[in-house]
Amino acid sequence: MDNTADILIIEDDETIAMGLVTAMEHERFTVRHCDTGEKALASIRARTPDLIISDIMLPGIDGLQVMRTVKDEFPGTPVIMLTARTDEIDRVMGLEMGADDYVTKPFSVREVVARVKARLREHVSGRRTPDTFEFGNVKVDLRRRVLVKGDKEARLTTHEAGTLAHLITHRGRDVSRDELLKEVWGYSAALTTRTVDNQILKLRKKIEDTPSQPRHILTVHGTGYRFEA
Repeated sequence: MDNTADILIIEDDETIAMGLVTAMEHERFTVRHCDTGEKALASIRARTPDLIISDIMLPGIDGLQVMRTVKDEFPGTPVIMLTARTDEIDRVMGLEMGADDYVTKPFSVREVVARVKARLREHVSGRRTPDTFEFGNVKVDLRRRVLVKGDKEARLTTHEAGTLAHLITHRGRDVSRDELLKEVWGYSAALTTRTVDNQILKLRKKIEDTPSQPRHILTVHGTGYRFEA
């Protein structure tokens, strides 16, 4: 399982939230925290997380409303709900609305970590790289390693196709240079993260209307890249 996963925690109780943040960071996950539903939705729309942990009782927009929006706009994103033991109706409603799991309060942080890892394994195993993908005026056939932009066709090298496939599969998420090296090149000792940057430059020339001002393969400073369709 990939511990570069991006986890969003939505919890207004600071003690509970910090306990979860500390536990997730200990597992080397990337962690964000929001204490209201409004902040959470803004954060999700800015960068879609790999998994969400959300309390039901939140100020303003509650956890069930956040859940409904996430499942409408980002249906593939796993959500684990946090509920009080007496909130059976809310738990049932959450599961019916698409919650992937729930944990009752008070809970063991180790239990939450285990649930997160289980949901991420299911999420990754169920996620498949598409054979073909379209965005903007670009059509790409990843299996044949052919890219068509407007009326111009270009061939992709094996590493270009692998890099683009990984970014497309994880679209909307920040992908580190180290992750790309591991997944596309297999961490050859002769390679550095500059290898990834050079590959991205080549892809941008084939994909972007203005490579110096990319719309699809975006630079995430200090981290790597993010693909936006």
